[in-house]
Amino acid sequence: MAVPVNPLTDSFSVAPQLAPEDMAAVAAAGYKSVIINRPDFEGGADQPTSADVIAAAKAAGLQVEYQPVVSGAITAEDVARFSQLLNTLPGPVLAYCRSGARCTNLFRAATS
Repeated sequence: MAVPVNPLTDSFSVAPQLAPEDMAAVAAAGYKSVIINRPDFEGGADQPTSADVIAAAKAAGLQVEYQPVVSGAITAEDVARFSQLLNTLPGPVLAYCRSGARCTNLFRAATS
């Protein structure tokens, strides 16, 4: 995997933008699930779409959820949904957004 992964716990890590071609490496690294927190096209037309990442993740045997969250505008509903995903997805879980900070903030809010 070409991007850095930042483990926050033994069962949860965050990463910056991932691409479809990263999903096999995510699975090989032992992750069982991926949460996509970056809205499609937030970074422009060159950003990999959630649909493409989801297809690659499923092909790699990963569970995947698309939960787009607007940077700097995390809501209570976003935190509740993220918490639900953490409690239901098989771990370890890898979440990504633009830089990993949004996922980190969601995780901290959901587990505090």
